[in-house]
Amino acid sequence: MTIEQTQEYDEALVTLLEAVWGEGYLSPGGPDEIRTIVEGVALGGKSVLDIGCGTGGITRFLADTYRPAHIVGIDIDAGLIRRANERASAAGLAGILSYQTVTPGPLPFADGSFDVVFSKDAMVHIPDKEALFADIHRVLRPGGVVAASDWMSSTEAPFSPEMIYYLEREGLGFGIGSPPRYQAAMAKAGFRDIRFIDRNAWYQPRARREYETLKGPLYDGLAARLGRDFVEHEIEVWRSLAVVVDSGELRPGLFWAEKPAP
Repeated sequence: MTIEQTQEYDEALVTLLEAVWGEGYLSPGGPDEIRTIVEGVALGGKSVLDIGCGTGGITRFLADTYRPAHIVGIDIDAGLIRRANERASAAGLAGILSYQTVTPGPLPFADGSFDVVFSKDAMVHIPDKEALFADIHRVLRPGGVVAASDWMSSTEAPFSPEMIYYLEREGLGFGIGSPPRYQAAMAKAGFRDIRFIDRNAWYQPRARREYETLKGPLYDGLAARLGRDFVEHEIEVWRSLAVVVDSGELRPGLFWAEKPAP
């Protein structure tokens, strides 16, 4: 199910998300979760694509920690790409990192361009999972790996009123699917060795802490910068998020798959 997008990753939203999750991070977990996603994935000297790179915090961490040959970060939001480029230059990583704004649709890269395709909680914005994974398979070299996390639903059945309420309050145009939908799409694309790890139990207490932090210690500073109405709206988003994470209907998950070598 896809919910119409009514909110952008503008300056206000990015400021709030980075206040909760850390500079450069527009979803939860920080460096520890990135380490979990790429554990066992060979990145040193490799060519990496990051789908939905946001402001580039993850790509900077990957470049500093694992020293790939090159990482290309893509996003549909030009403002996020501008921030990512500015921060990469300030960190002295412009030689390893590059970013570009893309339009929704096929990835603008030749067949077999990358060794690794990475994504952190961004594929949720792409409703057509089958086309997405077919295209990821195309741009990977034989033996290449996809390593990612995403927001998923517990079922492909109609959503509960609580889930619909959360998605409408969030307003970010989520096209949410279940883990079996992801697995089937990857298998259809030709991937093998597909693995999933459910992260719902990991995120449940964090979602509640984030909600309490947003309406507590962070509230006055963010309200002064962004306005009380905006912050109050985001607090309600987080409250409704915690409800569907607690119920298990919204389930963050990690997954990996390999494009077979000849």
